[in-house]
Amino acid sequence: MEKPYVLGIDIGGQTAKSGVVNARGEVLAQTILVSNNHQDARDFVEALAQTLRKLISDAGLNGQIRGIGVGAPNGNYYTGEIKDAPNLSWAHEKNIPFAKMLSEAMDGLPVALTNDANAAAVGEMTYGAAKGFKDFIMITLGTGVGSGIVIDGKVVYGHDGFAGELGHTCAVRGGRSCNCGKQGCLEAYCSAIGVARSAQEWLEQHPEEPTLLRLRENITSKDVYEAAKAGDKAAKEIFEFTGTLLGRSFADFVAFSAPEAIVLFGGLARAKEFLYEPIVNAMNENLLSLWRGKVKVLFSSLSESDAAILGASALAWDI
Repeated sequence: MEKPYVLGIDIGGQTAKSGVVNARGEVLAQTILVSNNHQDARDFVEALAQTLRKLISDAGLNGQIRGIGVGAPNGNYYTGEIKDAPNLSWAHEKNIPFAKMLSEAMDGLPVALTNDANAAAVGEMTYGAAKGFKDFIMITLGTGVGSGIVIDGKVVYGHDGFAGELGHTCAVRGGRSCNCGKQGCLEAYCSAIGVARSAQEWLEQHPEEPTLLRLRENITSKDVYEAAKAGDKAAKEIFEFTGTLLGRSFADFVAFSAPEAIVLFGGLARAKEFLYEPIVNAMNENLLSLWRGKVKVLFSSLSESDAAILGASALAWDI
């Protein structure tokens, strides 16, 4: 009997979002697992498997799942391993055979794994803002900064499966320390955590200036966004700074793959009304003239969970 459904899983630093997907690319049911409170990989996989079994049962689809596709930080498409993922609290081991572990926990269901940003790129190319594009770069702005590079309609994996770590290119020489161990990475400034760090630095550098951000004890990027929406000058300056750094880096990214568009996805991309203009201005100021004004900056047209779930699920049809 043909099994007409697959599971797509998007694993992030805070949550793991899972969905049942049919052959038309419709997410029929979803669930969320908090992912940052597990002791180790085995503990996380056991909790995830339990969540998936309930999702399948509640949807009335026992015995009808063909396979599982997973997008995760530092996920390797070739080996099925998660390697050196600094934003996953449970990923203490250097090489976690994640696809194998999850398959065993799910009674042998086949599992395919890729980088979370690559999964989002596939989802966006198939169903969203990048539909019809053959050359684009997906940038995910969440706990970290991820990227999926598509050239001639194909995701770029590189010789070892780890191509596309643009969040760990250097945005500020000698800048902030990053979880990866380097300094000045784009992720250290333009992730959700990076925006919160920028806000804290702003408060320290402007002790006398009024801002709604002083009302928050532990500032998050969501606090900065809400303050900006309320017209807060400091919050808007923080997004201007963030967008400018993104735009400068995007100009460098364009120089090596000449994409038709750069697509932004993830929780921080919700702040598009404050990020778009500084990104585009800084990008075009730093582009070679042959690309200036030609590269689109787009925001995902799919819901935050759907793009990554759909992209991850696409892996499962071919395993």
